[in-house]
Amino acid sequence: MPNEAANQEQSFLMDLLKAIYQNQEIYPLLQHNLSKLNDNLALMLRKWVSDRFAQEPAKAINIARVIVKLSTIIQGFEQGNRASNLEIAIAGYETVLQVCTHQAFPREWDIVQQALVTAYQQRQQIFSRNMAELREQTVQTQSQINTLTEKLQQELEQAKLQINNLTTVIAQLEQKEVNSEFKTEIASLIAEFQNLKQRQVCLEQFTTTTNVSPKIEQFNTAIFYDIENLTMGRNNPNLNFSLKQIQTDIENTTQVNKIAIQCAYADWSDSRLKLLKNEIQELGIEAIQIFDYSYKRNAADMQLAIDVMELAQSRPTLQVFVIVSGDGAFAALAKKLHEYGKTVIGCAYEGQINRILKSVCDRFIPIPAPQIQIPTPSSTLTPLKRG
Repeated sequence: MPNEAANQEQSFLMDLLKAIYQNQEIYPLLQHNLSKLNDNLALMLRKWVSDRFAQEPAKAINIARVIVKLSTIIQGFEQGNRASNLEIAIAGYETVLQVCTHQAFPREWDIVQQALVTAYQQRQQIFSRNMAELREQTVQTQSQINTLTEKLQQELEQAKLQINNLTTVIAQLEQKEVNSEFKTEIASLIAEFQNLKQRQVCLEQFTTTTNVSPKIEQFNTAIFYDIENLTMGRNNPNLNFSLKQIQTDIENTTQVNKIAIQCAYADWSDSRLKLLKNEIQELGIEAIQIFDYSYKRNAADMQLAIDVMELAQSRPTLQVFVIVSGDGAFAALAKKLHEYGKTVIGCAYEGQINRILKSVCDRFIPIPAPQIQIPTPSSTLTPLKRG
């Protein structure tokens, strides 16, 4: 059944793109498939567009224009789940920026950026409205709990008073010579005393539990790996590091509860990075494909920063952001995360992290310095341990 649903969503996406390309009316198609306008479709759109850009780079800009048109229509579509509609539109806009760079296509880049800003603002409005409703529900629930707790405490006090009175009466009766009729009355009073005592215990247990909030483990952490920084460049990439050890060190920090998201940014078409494939899959890290269209711009850093800020605004449960990079360009990102009330953890090679980035991080996790190889006069390679 899951495969069947995925196939139906894939077919729906293809129908949408075909209708857009042929300038057909797509509103009836959207209205008859409201249930398919969901977050899964947004993820599917991201993957499909990235794959097509990689497979057909000559047609990338034409594909991008179709995606922009589709995103614009869905962004303005009022039916269905508005939050999901915006996620689909944002997915389209963000993916298109892979080819619609400011340098290559300044006009298209400007249009997409403006649409993206509007979509972000609309999503933030929905998020704020949902948070306000949740806070109101929480206040109402807490008020009901307080009322019930107060009522139970009153009953508890009454039960304690009745127990004290019964205790006094039983003690007085036991001091006197009584006949069988009084003995029966005493037995009845003792039974009533025991029932009240049990009720008191139950009430005390209930009032205790209502005032104690259970600890709930939350997926509160997102990790972002700058692979180019870890490999120390592209010319002669260093692969002598352990992503598993890095993840373990992060999990052992007190701020980290559970890891919700892990993304690793690199040009994964580089065959030398295949050595990382098994570890990436084993640890559940999402490999984000990055194409650099200009040597003057680091596309991986830009995409990482965009993804971080998007998650900071859209996922309130994410409170800890881990940046595995020593690049000083991320210092501004860390400061912006602090404005959103987030905790920032830096993770990089000791001695190779930018001092400003390290100073603005709430915590720094060092990675053992890599063993690199340098050419010797005899043209042989020997390992060198960086301290």
